[in-house]
Amino acid sequence: MPEKVVLTTDLKDLTLFRRGKVRDVYDLGDKLLIISTDRISCFDVVLACGIPYKGKVLTKLSCFWFDLLKEIIPNHFISADIKDYPQQLQKYAECLEGRSMLVKKTSPLPVECVVRGYLSGSGLKEYLKSGSVCGIKLPGGLIESAELPEVIFTPSTKEEKGHDQNVSQDYVEKKIGNEKTGILKEKSIAIYKKARDYARARGVIIADTKFEFGIFEDKVILIDEVLTPDSSRFWPKDEYSPGKPQPSFDKQFVRDYLESLDWDKTPPAPGLPEEIVEKTSKKYLQAYKNLTGEEFK
Repeated sequence: MPEKVVLTTDLKDLTLFRRGKVRDVYDLGDKLLIISTDRISCFDVVLACGIPYKGKVLTKLSCFWFDLLKEIIPNHFISADIKDYPQQLQKYAECLEGRSMLVKKTSPLPVECVVRGYLSGSGLKEYLKSGSVCGIKLPGGLIESAELPEVIFTPSTKEEKGHDQNVSQDYVEKKIGNEKTGILKEKSIAIYKKARDYARARGVIIADTKFEFGIFEDKVILIDEVLTPDSSRFWPKDEYSPGKPQPSFDKQFVRDYLESLDWDKTPPAPGLPEEIVEKTSKKYLQAYKNLTGEEFK
């Protein structure tokens, strides 16, 4: 039986806290319920079709990484087991199974914490223009997809609509203070390095990724999703060849397809052929298998 694609949720007796590009978040008082749908967004536009298994892969991978990284920094994860959820959620078990997490409610910090180990995406574009990324001067002569001499912290704004904008560390310090900025930088780089080394041993290069943090009981903790194909660039290590774009286990595949069309990147987005949907789904499932060592169930 084919996997049912979930594009939206409607838990009628619960308060919808936020509907993002991919996640539907419900308010449970001192906790939140995060549901990862199968929606996919590219260039800040949500596509009309969904990707089978995508929401479940995002959830299971985030749970996996939250557990692996918890000694570096606490996180907001409570449980992804329906049996642990409040009684009022039990009637929605079929919808929630495999794609939801019960988490602590925090005060999110207004910054995307991007960490780069390789030169790609918006970092590459900025480097080609200025020789730097987010105010960090890099050596001359670097080529596309090159491994950087050292891991860099390149934050961006967190925009409700439109593109996040790359900013300097000074900008973040003015926004949230030196102490919190220092924690975000230190923890972001530490998380990335541990995940990078873990993934590399399993044949996956994490080129870059982004983290979000919030304040819980006066402490900075890791929130949202972590190290998924939506928030990271995953490249197969055995096919790595700098100087050009890399094959990937993430939604870059869909971006590349959309770039090949005559589309101005404003809504509505074009539909995706069945072949692209199927290949994208397989990439998400392969990312899960390669990183965890387990077949997705």
